Amino acid sequence: MAAACPCRPIAPETAAARLMGVLWFVSVTTGPWGAAAGGAEETLKCEDLKMGQYICKDPKINDATQEPVNCTNYTAYVQCFPAPNIICKDFGGNETHFTGSEVGFFKPISCRNVNGYSYKVAVALSLFLGWLGADRFYLGYPALGLLKFCTVGFCGIGSLIDFILISMQIVGPSDGSSYIIDYYGTRLTRLSITNETFRKTQSYP
Repeated sequence: MAAACPCRPIAPETAAARLMGVLWFVSVTTGPWGAAAGGAEETLKCEDLKMGQYICKDPKINDATQEPVNCTNYTAYVQCFPAPNIICKDFGGNETHFTGSEVGFFKPISCRNVNGYSYKVAVALSLFLGWLGADRFYLGYPALGLLKFCTVGFCGIGSLIDFILISMQIVGPSDGSSYIIDYYGTRLTRLSITNETFRKTQSYP
């Protein structure tokens, strides 16, 4: 014999009130009021865009220094344009819907400190007048230049060694600046390791 159900039928008015309460809760939590209460997602900054979402212009090169015209403290900046239909905050903090022609941010690039010493001139002096010490005089080493002049380039051996060192850009100007070399030409890039770069090369568990 089946047991009698203790449940009582729910009145239509009560069921309708409960249904309206559920619908109201869903609309509040998922609607604009709910988004405001939960915190809307903040618009991304343009400099945080991923590769492929922006394009940067080539820097404007100074003909005299062969470095970017706005190079300061080994850093220059180039204009970057977000792709069309990208929405992000530009360098002024304004949320913008980009069309591909507006500047979104300025990207820093590395540049070199030059002080008028030409790489081509240094190599030419070392090749043709190195035995007279002209290359060392030009680069700001008068003592070595005078010594090479008096010894005829250390009997030619010193001239050959200096030519190799200058050609490989191991020996540079005495003031610590870099050679003037064509910006899009062949350059020597010195790789050095510091505490910061060493930490980045290590794999941590």
